[in-house]
Amino acid sequence: MATLERAKFGSKIGVILATAGSAVGLGNVWRFPFMVGQNGGCEFILLYILCVLLLGIPCMVNEFIIGRHAQSNTARAYGKLSNGTPWVLVGCLGVLTGFLITGYYSIVSGWCLQYVYASTMGHLRGDTEYINNYFANFSQDPIKPIVTGVIFIGITHFVIVKGVRKGIERASKLLMPMLFILLLIIVVASCMLPNADKGIKFLFAPSFKEITPNLFLAALGQAFFSLSLAMGCICTYASYFSRQTKLLSSAVQISVIDSIVAILAGLMIFPAAFSVGISPDAGPSLIFITLPNVFNQAFSSMPSIVGYIVSLMFYSLLSLAALTSLISLHEVSTAFLNEELRVGRKTAATIVSVSCAVIGALCSLSLGKWDGLQLFGMSMFDLFDYVTGQIFLPVGGFLTCLFIGWYVPHKVVRDEFNNWGTLRGTLFGAYIFLVKYFCPIGIFLIFLNQIGLI
Repeated sequence: MATLERAKFGSKIGVILATAGSAVGLGNVWRFPFMVGQNGGCEFILLYILCVLLLGIPCMVNEFIIGRHAQSNTARAYGKLSNGTPWVLVGCLGVLTGFLITGYYSIVSGWCLQYVYASTMGHLRGDTEYINNYFANFSQDPIKPIVTGVIFIGITHFVIVKGVRKGIERASKLLMPMLFILLLIIVVASCMLPNADKGIKFLFAPSFKEITPNLFLAALGQAFFSLSLAMGCICTYASYFSRQTKLLSSAVQISVIDSIVAILAGLMIFPAAFSVGISPDAGPSLIFITLPNVFNQAFSSMPSIVGYIVSLMFYSLLSLAALTSLISLHEVSTAFLNEELRVGRKTAATIVSVSCAVIGALCSLSLGKWDGLQLFGMSMFDLFDYVTGQIFLPVGGFLTCLFIGWYVPHKVVRDEFNNWGTLRGTLFGAYIFLVKYFCPIGIFLIFLNQIGLI
């Protein structure tokens, strides 16, 4: 029988790095750059930063308040604050969302791991057609993606069973600095290429073109998704916060780290892309098809070892970003089973790992050997991605704003916000206004945009 005594992060830097690690993932290193490329560069970045301030930070504080106040897994946390009313279902939705994402995200993480291996072995040195076929052949293979996905889940499982301080916090203190170091090295290498200034200008020199509603919605959606909101991760990690943790300050620091990583990812990719004349709007194929060709061409005039090292560091960086996110996603379900089924952490983590490995295997097979494994005209992989990303996340975020803004007594929210009067809390009024009005409207618009209604 497991003890239900609540674990805590051991230090402020542990809180920041662990929670930032939850937010920093492929959404920053992969999705943000291609969103910037497809939406005009600097204007999108400026709007994104604005949306992080107006929507991302308040929504993160929401989850901090729920998690720390309840000191419980995400499902139970909503139940405690709502005295068992149907609002508990919002917490259950968060746990389910995190669980399903863990399953198919492990396969994408496994792709990153495969590309680390391919870079190490020099398999990514070839013409464009070879690179294109490499990804298609690997992702559709019936065995290899499952193996790499299971390896990734195994690494995650090892961290999770060590617990909050010895596992999650210790891993975050190691992985996040490594991620930053790799990122900065690749940025420097990319910015030293010929014509790299065109990529830098694309990122940081506004063209003052018209700001359209679609551009704003794209930035709003990226701000929401890049911070790992409504997946249960932020709420679960907040349950390990101490009463002394400054919630607003922590949310700001984590959002700054998350945004810096995203912008540096753009600074890593676009100077290299412009250097060899490749369009910046390559889309989702950017990291697995376009970038190997970029690295091959951009560093072709240098000793071959340079391109080899840059490629290896880049895919190692991707794998680290994927791992920090997968750890937080796994912990959502592990904490839930640990407390609700009253089983030990190791048993709970094993149940989650095995279940997610099965989900990941089905998702992978639906892209290749079992391509007939479809529902509503989508492969299992695409279906899980659509249901969680386009429906569950915005619905969960929207309902959480209504929960904090309109249901939970403002005294409870204020006490958590200003640490029971020990902080000034001068921004509480602005925070409540955003949570009650701007954030739910913004998330509702994201939802409508995602399902194609606007």
